[in-house]
Amino acid sequence: MTPEDISRLFVERANAGDAAGLTELYEPDAVLAYPPGSRTVGREAMRAVFEQMLQHVPKFEPEDALPTITHGDLALTSTRPKDGTGGRVQLVRRQPDGSWLRVIDRPEL
Repeated sequence: MTPEDISRLFVERANAGDAAGLTELYEPDAVLAYPPGSRTVGREAMRAVFEQMLQHVPKFEPEDALPTITHGDLALTSTRPKDGTGGRVQLVRRQPDGSWLRVIDRPEL
């Protein structure tokens, strides 16, 4: 898995309606800046937010990734939204098993 894979997995799991699977893409105490203007902390709180989100967003589309910036076990990933509304930015961290999980996610700028 690479840092960029998380965005692809997010779209796949969201389109499958898998709120629990979405939360597994995040560290247990990760921070999500969603809904806009809010701060959601931890997987349990994120799962509730994702369940609500999936009821209102019928389908997610893959978005073009911008270049990833990596420094040791940290990486900054981002995508350019198809609707032209700015950008999406995530800080991810390499886990002991070599996988990557989101630590901070700002899905809307």
